[in-house]
Amino acid sequence: MSETTATATARDLGSVSNQNRLRYAKDSAARYVVLTGGLGVIVALLLIFVYLLSQVAPLFAGADLKPRQTYALPGGEGRTLHIAAEEQGEMGLRLLDTGDAVFFDLFDGTPKATLKLPLGDRRIAAISDVNAESALLAAELSDGSVLMFRHKYALSYPNDKRVITPSLDYPYGEASLPFLAATGRNLAVRDNDGKILLVAADAANTVHLKGYEATTSFTGETSFGPSGESSFSPAVDAQLLLLSPLQDWLYVIDQSRGRIAFYRLHGADAPTLVETRDVGASVQDARFLAGGISVIVAQADGRISQWFPSRNNKGDFVLSRVRDFRLSDNDPITALGAEQRRRTFAAGDAHGNLSLFYATSGRNLLEEKLFDEPVAQLAFNPRAGVLVAVGAKGAVRSFDVRNAHPEVSFTSLWRKIWYESYDQPQYIWQSSSASADFEPKFSLVPLSIGTLKGAFYAMIFAIPVAVLGAIFTSYFMSPELRQVVKPSVEVLAALPSVILGFLAGLWLAPFVETDLPGVFLALLFLPLSIPVFGYLWMRMPARVRHAVPPGWEAVLLVPVIGLVVWACFQAAQPVEALVFGGNMQAWMDAKFGIGYQQRNALVVGIAMAVAVIPVIFSIAEDAIFGVPRHLTLGSLALGATPWQTLVGVVLPTASPGIFSAIMIGMGRAVGETMIVLMATGNTPVTDFSLFTGMRTLAANVAVEMPESEVGSTHFRTLFLAGLVLFLFTFFINTLAEVVRQRLRRKYSNI
Repeated sequence: MSETTATATARDLGSVSNQNRLRYAKDSAARYVVLTGGLGVIVALLLIFVYLLSQVAPLFAGADLKPRQTYALPGGEGRTLHIAAEEQGEMGLRLLDTGDAVFFDLFDGTPKATLKLPLGDRRIAAISDVNAESALLAAELSDGSVLMFRHKYALSYPNDKRVITPSLDYPYGEASLPFLAATGRNLAVRDNDGKILLVAADAANTVHLKGYEATTSFTGETSFGPSGESSFSPAVDAQLLLLSPLQDWLYVIDQSRGRIAFYRLHGADAPTLVETRDVGASVQDARFLAGGISVIVAQADGRISQWFPSRNNKGDFVLSRVRDFRLSDNDPITALGAEQRRRTFAAGDAHGNLSLFYATSGRNLLEEKLFDEPVAQLAFNPRAGVLVAVGAKGAVRSFDVRNAHPEVSFTSLWRKIWYESYDQPQYIWQSSSASADFEPKFSLVPLSIGTLKGAFYAMIFAIPVAVLGAIFTSYFMSPELRQVVKPSVEVLAALPSVILGFLAGLWLAPFVETDLPGVFLALLFLPLSIPVFGYLWMRMPARVRHAVPPGWEAVLLVPVIGLVVWACFQAAQPVEALVFGGNMQAWMDAKFGIGYQQRNALVVGIAMAVAVIPVIFSIAEDAIFGVPRHLTLGSLALGATPWQTLVGVVLPTASPGIFSAIMIGMGRAVGETMIVLMATGNTPVTDFSLFTGMRTLAANVAVEMPESEVGSTHFRTLFLAGLVLFLFTFFINTLAEVVRQRLRRKYSNI
């Protein structure tokens, strides 16, 4: 070998070596880029999960009490009838039977002011909460009359320092209202739009009712006059009376025997006994929760039961025992205190322990030791940020309360809850209402069912069309026609879902409602017409069949499908008149009790199928078309027919890709928002009926998130709905990947 040749060879080897090193460098760089990108995706998903979890976690935190100083009950000697705290939680009120209203500092117990009720030489026998929101109270005096008053707190800022000035206000005048000839054992008073109803029991166990009504003169002066009175003998010993805020129900409670007589009121006329119920133990105390519908009853056995009116199967009102709460040591309950704006209530026992409960969710929020003596009284301020506890020996402790999200528990999210004004436990999502007495309902079950319902009906329509279309396009269709069909279907995927939702809501839903029999005839005969046409085509003369190039037979189906659809809708009206009496919706309702809503799961299924079909079709078609050619040719060479080759070779080999396509399409259907938002009534129901609407997790977040208060229970529950949707899609994708890998291993040796 010459020197020149050797030099050239060395130069070529050096060039190849440089190329190899460059190739290896590129491979290493690509490997690290892909690895970094993959890790970045995983980190991004983890960060999303962590963020959602950080927003959701506070929902399940319990309540927390921050104690202030302990001090002796301020004010003079006398029996304490009422304890209250003002809005800011800085000043408290102690009302004595002498008529003294002692206002004191809730931080250290320093008396701030003492005001006197206009009693003369009379004393207060009993106090009734008339309206907790307006701090309106009624005092039954020793002569049997009733004085109504409220405690008020004026804010001023002299020298930029906030000063709270307490006062007593008499909205109906300082004169007491005549009621009983002598002092009763207890008192219940309610004011409903100027109509006052007084209820009390005397020593002979006779319950008296007396009504007063406001009248306004031409000069604008308001006065009160009697509107009626009556009395009756209750079915139980009237040791405790509770009157509902709307003056429609009266609870007469025999505390010693543990019985409740439930009455329907008719103004000041004699009430009607609805029923008498046994509590199961003697009653220590009872009071209304916020809203004035539920009554909590403290029992001597350490249980607290919740009761409210509901209707039975006959439509008659009954008194229902809804749920029970139990103190940890089953000690006798000595005090109850309820929040004014939520269903949270506090219970104190004979050993000085405090427990906080939330009625609707059934949560035990807190248990804490307060005193070495029984708890005598408990009171929240209107904002429920401060709790005042009074011991039996006169010790006072006030606490700053942190109780942000008592409404949410696992039970309230995923199990049936018996809500006020409902006749039985139900799954309900209803986050807001126009009524101040409303209790939020945060069940995620209707939203989860709606999500599965929408995806289920969408996949019923999408899977057969997309998968069978992918099989025909990739395996039987001519290459020229495939180059037209596949891009056309993929372009459909670019159609915005808001357009599909708009068309589904404004055009498809009314069309389906008007021509429902035609829709069902088309759904029935279209799948049948295609194989029938194929069978007839195979029976055509050979010269006719050969006139159509192989793989172009699908073009002939276009007029056939159009003709079948036209015939179905032409026959719809006669079929509806003959079979369904002229109205298919009314027939379904009368025959099977199936109601029909215009925007329903059928409309959503069709619209979402249009959005999902291109995704499933494109991926499945690529998977089938990508089956190695030598596999199909080998099968055909061994004598298998094209159909046998498709079933035995092509589909098993492509099954991982087909399954992935279906699962990706399902993920798209589960997360779809705009179509569901615009094509359904957005009603959170819990049935799988094809003819009713639904609300999905994604649509619910889209609708309610802009209106929710940041950091509120509603806000965090929407994040929880997003977390559930995230976990659900993660589960679907993980399951799809596991199944795909198993299918891939199973058919990798074909």
